[in-house]
Formats: sequence, C-alpha cells, structure tokens
Amino acid sequence: MKELSLRKARICKVYIAVFVCMTTKAVHLESVSALSTEAFLMTLDRFVARRGKPSSIYSDCGTNFVGAAKQLRRLINHSDQRERIAGHLPCDWHFNPPGAPHFGGIWEAAVKSAKSLLLRTMNAQVWTLEEFTTVLCRVEAALNSRPLVPVSSDPNDLECLTPGHFLIGRPLLSMPDSEPPEASKSVQTRWKLLQQSFRFFWRRWSQEYLNTLQARGKWTKTENNIEVGNMVIVKTKDAPPLSWPLGRVIEVYPGTDQIVRVAKIITTQGVFTRPVVKLVLLPTDP
Repeated sequence: MKELSLRKARICKVYIAVFVCMTTKAVHLESVSALSTEAFLMTLDRFVARRGKPSSIYSDCGTNFVGAAKQLRRLINHSDQRERIAGHLPCDWHFNPPGAPHFGGIWEAAVKSAKSLLLRTMNAQVWTLEEFTTVLCRVEAALNSRPLVPVSSDPNDLECLTPGHFLIGRPLLSMPDSEPPEASKSVQTRWKLLQQSFRFFWRRWSQEYLNTLQARGKWTKTENNIEVGNMVIVKTKDAPPLSWPLGRVIEVYPGTDQIVRVAKIITTQGVFTRPVVKLVLLPTDP
C-alpha cells in the first residue's frame, strides 16, 4: 500500500490478520504492517478492545505468534500484574503441532475465502491505508453476512441467522452504492474504483459460496429432495452486496421418478417458481 496519498509516496508491504470465532464462524480482519511479534501484539490489542478477550486462542507455530504468547505469558506472570488481572478470566493459547497446518482447517478456510479473491480484486491497484482498511471492513461484513440456519421453523418466517447476528444482534447492512460506471467509461475517482473492486469481490465470492453449499455427488448416491417448508437461498446474478435472497418452499413438483426438479417458493418479493438448481438449501436446514 501507499504510505501517503501523495503522487510519489513510498510503497510498503502490508499483511492481513484473520480472526475466526470457533463457534459462530464470524470473521474479523485486521491490517498488519509487519510479520513481527510487536505488530501482532498491537493487532491483538485492537481485536480485544473491539471484540472482547477470548477464552482460548488457536494458531499455528508462526514465530510472531509464539513470541506474542511468550510476552503475554511473561506479562501476566509478573508479580506486579497478578493482583490487577486476578479477577479476569484466563486465556489459553493453543498451538498446532509443527508442520501440521491442516490442523487449522477452520481458519485456513477463512484465509482462502479472503485471500484468493482479495488478490484478484486489489492486486491491480496500490491502495492507501484508508482505502485498504475500507475494503477490508467491507469484505469482513460480506463474510459475516452469509446465512447459517433459519431463525425458526415457521414457514412464514423468512429470516435466517448469520454471524453478524452474534456480533451486533442484527443482520449486517451495506451502504448503498452509486450506479456502476459503464464499460466504455474509465473509473475516474478512487471511490468508484473502491466500489468496483468490492463489487467484484462480492459477485465472485457469493457465487463460489453458494456453489460450495450446492455440491452434488455422483449418481451412485441418492440425495434427499427439497421439501415443503425448507428455507432456501435463491441464486441470482444481480443481488446487491450483503443481500441474500431467501425464501421458503411452499410447493414441489416431483417427476415420474419422484425426483423434485421444480419448486414454488415464497419470498419478500412474492411467489416464484424456480428450478431446483437455482435453489440452495441452508447448510444445517433439517
């Protein structure tokens, strides 16, 4: 990123710290200036100040993580600090075995979701600190807006739980964007360029996330049909950021082989008939 917004500002390398809740799968992204213990300690301090102190921390055996754990342990065990922090809950730091990055599958998946598309989205431009932080916050909101489970089993209830509910108590929303520029016009302002980059991330990531929920096996294994009352996500190409079109199945149309390929759903926009390939069941929907 650029250190300043000047024309000949020095370009420096920047990193992203990914925090993942082991219970709700909520994601928190922080920009880090260096791969050092001091930089990570400041990043962890910002995370604790905004999200609260976790009861346990899991990470790999990175030297900055190991160094941060040693410094925090030395600080907590100091005789002058014991009485002040005696009333607080302890925080345990767990490390993966050396040479076993696959032990951290839950956060490695979050790293993949954020890293692969961020490189395609932001690699063509050199961003300032404010622009980089803005994109990170919007990407974090997009990752935390994904549907998890229905709020209730009521067929008239079209609400679902998201990681954002566990962070702020309600769904995460996005500021309305201006109209996207036409293909023949160049992006003239940095703000439009930032919006265009995030819109590209949202379009790619939302489609890839829905494809992971809609993975289908080979014909050697039978799959359950969509049933009346199931909550589904309707696949659309023009959904705005942080918007997941949700609906409930009110009628199914099985074929002669008793396989449902068409269903009627009710949404906030009305009642529609859609093929099953355009409907994605929520991961833990019964």
